[in-house]
Amino acid sequence: MAGTVARVTEISATSDTSFEDAIKVGLERATSTLRGVKSAWVKEQEVQVGDGGSITGYQVNLLVTFVLD
Repeated sequence: MAGTVARVTEISATSDTSFEDAIKVGLERATSTLRGVKSAWVKEQEVQVGDGGSITGYQVNLLVTFVLD
């Protein structure tokens, strides 16, 4: 009986630009380290706020699924 086993790992990534860029940064890093990345789920999004209330950064927590060898 053949089957597939996958693992899920949580990573955080940040960007000065946008949530979309933070996701891209996180996935690029995940795929450079992990083999068999199949999907990612955005678990949380957060903005960092500086003095005066301006947004200084964007953070995402991603659940990345990859297939084990």
